[in-house]
Amino acid sequence: MIVLSALLFATMDAGTKYLSAFMSVVMVLWSRYTLQAGVMTLWVWRKYGVRGFRTGHPGFQLLRGVLLLSISALAFFGLKLLPLAEFTAIVMLSPVLVTAISAWFLNEPVGKVRWLLVCGGFIGTLVVIRPGSGLFGASALVALVTMVAASAYSLLTSRLAALENPHTTQFYTGVIGTVLLAPLLILQGDALPAMFANLSASQIGLLCALGLIGTTGHLLLIMAFSRMGAASLMPFTYTQIGFAAVMSWMVFRHAPDFWAWVG
Repeated sequence: MIVLSALLFATMDAGTKYLSAFMSVVMVLWSRYTLQAGVMTLWVWRKYGVRGFRTGHPGFQLLRGVLLLSISALAFFGLKLLPLAEFTAIVMLSPVLVTAISAWFLNEPVGKVRWLLVCGGFIGTLVVIRPGSGLFGASALVALVTMVAASAYSLLTSRLAALENPHTTQFYTGVIGTVLLAPLLILQGDALPAMFANLSASQIGLLCALGLIGTTGHLLLIMAFSRMGAASLMPFTYTQIGFAAVMSWMVFRHAPDFWAWVG
């Protein structure tokens, strides 16, 4: 589940980077969250009825929705400034932070092998970033802020997975993102018709696909966390760097350099 979610996230990032050349961040994000809210509303209603919409932790649900929206917005801008593989590598510093917090504050067992895996990923990320190489600049700082938000999101998701139905959590995440973005979308009202008129059918299809990909990816993430602790799952999230490198070459013809591959 965690590896498949990493593949879907890399695919979503590639699609977002592509669409950023044609659409505003607000339109892309609002479409993604609205589709998630609609899909999860139908799913929860059919599977659980009214009781499926009840949550015992509204504060956690709100915070998770805000964190994911922040990550999505930061990723949108970060992917416009950095190649896909390099951006993903910087964000993938989060497993180190999540593992440390899980061990020290959540009292999750973290063995020597797991620490070696996570620290190996950290060293590889440093090789990709290579502070002083020119990559580590203002654009890399956007990725670093995204990493901190992603770490908080992973920890909160791990906590909520033990407390709430994953489908309920996904519903609220979609609704919160849709509601928070609606005022910004209204402000762009005059520009929206022209924006959509310039989109091709394939680009509109990709926009819809991103909503489904994001919904499925985050649902798999919650389901994985409901079965295993965050510290156990974090090493597997590094597979997203490999997926992102392949996507970067396939979609944008950007091949990571030698040291990026080594990292």
